[in-house]
Amino acid sequence: MRTLIIALMLMGSFMASGRAFSDDSDTAWVNQCIKDNKREGQTTATVKIYCECMNGKMSDDETQSITQWEKSHPKEMKECDARAGWK
Repeated sequence: MRTLIIALMLMGSFMASGRAFSDDSDTAWVNQCIKDNKREGQTTATVKIYCECMNGKMSDDETQSITQWEKSHPKEMKECDARAGWK
C-alpha cells in the first residue's frame, strides 16, 4: 500500500510539472525547431532547452510547428528564452 501511495505521488508530481511523457511527435517537433534555429548563434544545448520549453507550452492538439506557434505567442517565447539562457 505504501509503495502504491508513493508511486501515485510521483506520478502526480510529473503531471503537475507539465507533460508527464513525450511521444514521437513531440520529438519530431523539437527536432524541427532545433533545425529551424540552428543559425541563430546559440549553442545546440540552448536551442534544445528553448524548443523543449516551447513544445511544453503548446497544447497536445496543436497543428502548427513550434516556429510557427512562437510568432503568435510572444509571452511564452520570452519565458522560454529566459529558461534557455538565450542571448
